[in-house]
Amino acid sequence: MSTLNLGILAHVDAGKTSLTERLLYAAGVIDEIGSVDDGSTQTDSLALERRRGITIKSAVVSFAVGDTTVNLIDTPGHPDFIAEVERVLSVLDGAVLVISAVEGVQAQTRVLMRALQRLRIPTLLFINKIDRRGAREAELLRAIAERLTPAIIPMGSASGLGTPDASFVPHRDRTGLEVLAEHDEELLSAYVADESGITAGRARAELVAQTGRALVHPVFFGSAITGAGVAELMAGVRELLPAAGADATAPASGTVFKVERGAAGERVGIVRMFAGTLRVRDRLQLDRGEPGKVTGIGVFADGTLDRRDQVTAGQIAKVWGLGDVRIGDRLGEAAPVSRHFAPPTLETVVSSVRAADRGALHAALTQLADQDPLINLRQDELRQELSVSLYGEVQKEVIQATLADEFGLMVTFRETTTICIERLDGVGAAVEFIAKGPNPFLATIGLRVEPAPVGTGVRYRLEVELGSMPLAFMTAVEETVRETLGQGLHGWQVPDCEVVMTHSGYWARQSHAHGTFDKSMSSTGGDFRLLTPLVLMDALRAAGTTVCEPMHRFRLEIPSGIFGSMLPALVRLGAIPQTSSAAGTTSIVEGELPADRVHGLELQLPGLTSGEGVLETVFDHYRPVVGVPPERSRTDHNPLNRREYLLHVVRRV
Repeated sequence: MSTLNLGILAHVDAGKTSLTERLLYAAGVIDEIGSVDDGSTQTDSLALERRRGITIKSAVVSFAVGDTTVNLIDTPGHPDFIAEVERVLSVLDGAVLVISAVEGVQAQTRVLMRALQRLRIPTLLFINKIDRRGAREAELLRAIAERLTPAIIPMGSASGLGTPDASFVPHRDRTGLEVLAEHDEELLSAYVADESGITAGRARAELVAQTGRALVHPVFFGSAITGAGVAELMAGVRELLPAAGADATAPASGTVFKVERGAAGERVGIVRMFAGTLRVRDRLQLDRGEPGKVTGIGVFADGTLDRRDQVTAGQIAKVWGLGDVRIGDRLGEAAPVSRHFAPPTLETVVSSVRAADRGALHAALTQLADQDPLINLRQDELRQELSVSLYGEVQKEVIQATLADEFGLMVTFRETTTICIERLDGVGAAVEFIAKGPNPFLATIGLRVEPAPVGTGVRYRLEVELGSMPLAFMTAVEETVRETLGQGLHGWQVPDCEVVMTHSGYWARQSHAHGTFDKSMSSTGGDFRLLTPLVLMDALRAAGTTVCEPMHRFRLEIPSGIFGSMLPALVRLGAIPQTSSAAGTTSIVEGELPADRVHGLELQLPGLTSGEGVLETVFDHYRPVVGVPPERSRTDHNPLNRREYLLHVVRRV
């Protein structure tokens, strides 16, 4: 039996969770269709998901379509949870993008389609809610071609549009020949020479092949509520989307795309296997942390989780026993992982309502951040404050609900602020030698910092011999360099740079005649860990840094009649309009917008456009801050102030 790992994606409220329920019902997995409004759906298990009627965490459920096992992954639609969606994309074989026949192509729809196209994931489009008043067909197909992709092939049409009796009428002829011919020269020649000479079988085979290569996107119409068009969509999923490759004899290779907590609080990794077989009692080395031994496996199949001794290529399973497992970990041989996570650009301070819960709050947030690499926990020991990174304001509510439901902690949040970064202006170097003032440590360290291309991260290398001092001291310097770069000259992280160790030196272990160790004559790892921040900050001073703020790319659709008055309003809100165009009675403005102004524009847009404006934004880049650069309070002992730093770490200057 083949396996297909299928993602259901959509803008919030387009009906993807309802479609998931309908698919499970049609496949015989559930006897009754759950309701998003009633909080009775299979895939929305979090209390907050049920209360708000939105999907926050991806969920996996399995069903069979003929001889194909479909692992269906319901993903969030709210833009605050785009990182959760991106994690899922890397493990999919195919996707269904749900679009509302009433609301049409929305902001998040475009973001999701761009991601699917970038990763070349075969995708079907399902136009949902054809039974709703205001549902559209021809107009919506034109909008999809203009705003998503022109490579669409309607697989039928909607009958009784906008009524409870609306249905899907499949096309019986050779579907989409003109679109298919654009991607195949041989088919194009045959199409130009004699269109009628192309058999229905050849056209269908080409449709299957080009859909599998993500060149074209078949479009189905229907209603998740009434079930119209769902049978045809299920048949399309089975026929048009490629099943997972399944080489069970290859070395084991898998990716962890989700981490949950088990009944006893243990970590449980949800794994997509790309090749080979993973068995109970196998020992695995994770990307981070200690090796783990698999103690249990549960494979998604037939609407349930079957406890088995093994999971093979193409399947998705829950894996127990990996104590240090984190999202993004690769199991076994290197798996094809695609990470395109936009960085969180906002942060907020979290405080416990009860002072006695401060320690428990730190432990809970550490646990959440440990599971999720995109939740960055920042602890300010000097002010006794905890900050977490965010993608949007809704995440505050999610964190608040999670802490209350899972840990029994009541928390409040401070006003959200923007996360900036610092980029190097040039090259800088510094060095301090043993026994030469003002260095109080038994260590020699020289460091040079250089700018690196955007997106390459922090690279560290040696210009000294690896054996010039013990490996533990070398490791101490590198680890401290990476940690220290979390706070630059203005308190912001310094990414995309190369740090080179140019000088090294130490005093070997010394003992007195009676055999006791003498710290005053012997270097330790502590000497290198404490000296490194001073040297690195001197090198950063020499290089100079520029504070950069996150910028979003925006696309705004507004009625053409208010175009003239809207541009000044955008500028007042901090936007930088760059291009504009007209499409009928609609004007489209594109440009850049500082991340800290996105929420304000979202709030004011309905009033500025009488509710007719459609805004979509996505993180694009960082730009230098104009004017006085913002400062971020430091959470360390401030190596920029040598006197203050030494008083804290060695109690003397």
